[in-house]
Amino acid sequence: MIIPIFFVMHWYSSYFLQAFFHHRYAAHNHITMSKRTEKFLFLCCFFTHGSSYMSPYVYGIMHRIHHIQTDKPEDPHSPHNEPNFFKLMFLTRNNYQKFYTSKIAIEENLKKNLPVWNAFENFAHNWITRSCWILIYIIFYILFATVWWMYLLLPITITMAAFQGNVVNWWAHKFGYINFKLGNTSKNMFPIDLIFIGDAYHNNHHKYPGRIKNSYRWFEFDITYHIINVIQKLRIVRWKKS
Repeated sequence: MIIPIFFVMHWYSSYFLQAFFHHRYAAHNHITMSKRTEKFLFLCCFFTHGSSYMSPYVYGIMHRIHHIQTDKPEDPHSPHNEPNFFKLMFLTRNNYQKFYTSKIAIEENLKKNLPVWNAFENFAHNWITRSCWILIYIIFYILFATVWWMYLLLPITITMAAFQGNVVNWWAHKFGYINFKLGNTSKNMFPIDLIFIGDAYHNNHHKYPGRIKNSYRWFEFDITYHIINVIQKLRIVRWKKS
């Protein structure tokens, strides 16, 4: 049972850090934190995301463009532009690389208040570093997988952060219900959001992108928001002053 337990722990820790640090802190600046805490979270993301580590700086840029250009040709990850799940994942990966390598011009307003740690990210994005992570995962599965189907989880483990981001962006623009009529395809995915701990209330989020709490109706529950609320009460982070 080691592999299933590891996979579940990896899934939720990876997604929480993406929802907390990449999404609500980097992209939307819902909270503030010290530079020391910021760098600590860079490291947490690296050790959790592993071979699929994503730059919070580039993630923030892409997500801001997603809000501005939702479902338009300029949207870097909309199923409206590429309905095939796997092709969308590949398209998103290509767009990410173009932004990371500055092959796409980035407007200055999109860079505002994004976390930057260039020296660390040069190490984290090195193909040797990613290859080492993949080797570690393969060895771990060989040592602890007890039945064949556990190996089906290995590709997701290797691509975890990218896979999770693609799943929620693809699903939440194709399936679910809406609370608000908007000029885009964003939807909410309850109860599937229990897998995405608050980030799959996509329709709510597109209606109120400046609101840190994504849940809106009585039966919706944003786990990430409540965890962040505990963290801010411990004074590790602070709500952004409006």
